Amino acid sequence: MSQIPVVKPFWDEPTGSWQYVFHDPDTMKGAIVDPVLDYDPLSGSTATRNAQTILDYVHEAGIDIVWILDTHPHADHFSAAAWLKEHTGAPTAIGEHVVEVQALWTDIYNLPGDIPTDGRQWDRLFADGDTFTVGGIPVRVMFSPGHTLASVTYVAGDAAFVHDTLMMPDSGTSRADFPGGNSGVLYESIEAILALPDETRLFVGHDYAPGGRAPACEATVAEHKAENIHLKGAPSEEEYRAVRDARDATLPLPRLMLAALQINIRGGRKPDPEANGRSYLKIPLDYFEERQA
Repeated sequence: MSQIPVVKPFWDEPTGSWQYVFHDPDTMKGAIVDPVLDYDPLSGSTATRNAQTILDYVHEAGIDIVWILDTHPHADHFSAAAWLKEHTGAPTAIGEHVVEVQALWTDIYNLPGDIPTDGRQWDRLFADGDTFTVGGIPVRVMFSPGHTLASVTYVAGDAAFVHDTLMMPDSGTSRADFPGGNSGVLYESIEAILALPDETRLFVGHDYAPGGRAPACEATVAEHKAENIHLKGAPSEEEYRAVRDARDATLPLPRLMLAALQINIRGGRKPDPEANGRSYLKIPLDYFEERQA
C-alpha cells in the first residue's frame, strides 16, 4: 500500500485558517484536521459553512472519515470537530496536554467546576509518539509545544500537519506569546519537525497571503530549511528567540481569541445553555492589559 496520502486543503479567508482532509487512496479511509466552525463576532452567530463544505467533499469523493483531529485548542477560530462527529460518527482527538490548557483558561475565564478539565470532551487524547493508521497510512503524533501548551503535529506518511509552529516560508514561524506559549520551546519543536526527511510535505495551520500572493499551505522540510525567513541559516535558539520575541511584542491578540478558547476547551461545543435556552460567552475584562503592564 502507498504511504502517500491525498491531501485536500480548505482555506477559511476570514481567519486565514487552513483545514485539511487527508485520505488513503487505496482504502478511501480518511481524516479531517483542524476544521473551522464559522463565527461572526459582530452578531455572535455561528454557522457550519466550512464544515459543510468539507462534508460535501468527503461524500462526493467517497471518503470514509475515521478520525477528526485537532492539533491544539485554537485561538483564532472555533473548532467544528464536535459538529463533524455528529455527521460522520468518527471519533475526535487532540493531544493529551489539552488538560493543561483547559485548566489555564478555565482560570482565566473564572469557570471553576463549570466544565471538566480532564479532556473528556474528546474521544482520544494522544501522547507524544502515539501511532495509529488511517487506512494503510501510518500516523505518528509528535508533541510540538511552544505556540500552546498542547500543540501536536500529525505525521501521516510523507505529510505532516504542523499546525501553528511554521507559517509558509515567506512568513516565517508562528507566535509564542499566548498564555502557556514559549519561544524557546517552540524552537525545539520546530527543530524536531525539520529533522523529518527533507521531502516531507509540511501543511501549515494559517496563511495570511503576504504581498497579495495567493493563499498557500504546503512546503517541504527542505524548502523551509532553505527559505523560511526565521530559519534559513540555521539560527541558534538564542538568535531565534530574539527575533520571535521581538516580533510577538508587536502583535495584537487574535481577534477571536477570547471567544474561541471558550469553545475550543470544550472540544468545539458551546457553553451549556442558560435558563432561557441560549448559550453565552464571557470576556475577562482587562486581564491581558494587566499582564502586559
